Amino acid sequence: MQGILEHLLEHRVSPQWRGFLEALATEFADQLDHDELRQLMARVGARFAAARPLPHCESTNDLASALNAQWREAQWGYVELVDEHDFLRITHYAAPLRAFGDGALEWSPAFLQGAYQAWFDTLGAAGLRVAQEASPENDSRIELRIERQTAARQTVRERAHGNARAKD
Repeated sequence: MQGILEHLLEHRVSPQWRGFLEALATEFADQLDHDELRQLMARVGARFAAARPLPHCESTNDLASALNAQWREAQWGYVELVDEHDFLRITHYAAPLRAFGDGALEWSPAFLQGAYQAWFDTLGAAGLRVAQEASPENDSRIELRIERQTAARQTVRERAHGNARAKD
């Protein structure tokens, strides 16, 4: 089954764009560090979301339907939302991030993070933060979560950067 999924994801990106996107991603990676790449992709995701406003949503199911309508129109996969005890799990499937080439999965999922953050902000959840759970193995499944940001929930990278600043 995984082989079938890989084949479908590989062929979702138009050949006319594949080489361009890989070259663009390589240039980005040569010019920007990891954090700058993630910030850039998050801003691009926020612009994407701003151009595609969501309707008012009464429930998590309404929100998932509204989000999936946007992703379906863009042919960018689909999302599942699951209410957990302390956060909302966002699982995005079949995003065509592989179009950016090998190695881009370290930073390209920030596009999704930025889009979801912008959508949640416009729906009144500005006090919450969307964060990527972990680096994905492939683009078939990207795990994110939205929750209140607390010191206990900071990412390892955020804590390391904070400690480095304190030493300066």
